[in-house]
Amino acid sequence: MALRHAVLAALLDEELSGYQVTKAFAAGVANFWHALPQQVYAELARLEKEGLVAGREVVQEGRPNKRLFRVTREGLAELESFASTAAKPAFLREDLLVQVQAADHLGTGVLIERLTERYAFAEARAALFEEQLRRMRGGLDEAEFLLRGARVGPYLTCRRGRDFERANRDWCRDVIEVLRARRAAGEEG
Repeated sequence: MALRHAVLAALLDEELSGYQVTKAFAAGVANFWHALPQQVYAELARLEKEGLVAGREVVQEGRPNKRLFRVTREGLAELESFASTAAKPAFLREDLLVQVQAADHLGTGVLIERLTERYAFAEARAALFEEQLRRMRGGLDEAEFLLRGARVGPYLTCRRGRDFERANRDWCRDVIEVLRARRAAGEEG
């Protein structure tokens, strides 16, 4: 996937400014795609030049003018073409996994600290995703929302982000327990 597809997807529901697109990335798309604000602005300019988004100037009093962008028919066709191609599997690249890989040759104290930090981060992110899911559902339970709710795509990607962070949290907890048990067994022996 290219950044262009994530930006196009972020613009499907409404016109957004570049700033709003970067906020949409931070709030929802960030669980599966990371981009810096300057990358998003540059991509919007490319997409507009290619005719995949249309921008319009909005005059504001007391503030700088802003540009709002919307997906064009060509942009929607680009997304449809992207959706028809086989998705490539993702590969995990993470420093913490390299550190755990070397655990047998390193002191476990610092590694347990890193895992504890990652556990807390994952727990907090999972809670944020859960709150976002509750807001998306409104008053519906999940089964009803999945069957009849509006905009199931963002809901499903948010749910994937929550589940990913829960899995990270659980893995960190398990590794911490293993390292602590091994350390205790080594001290006894």
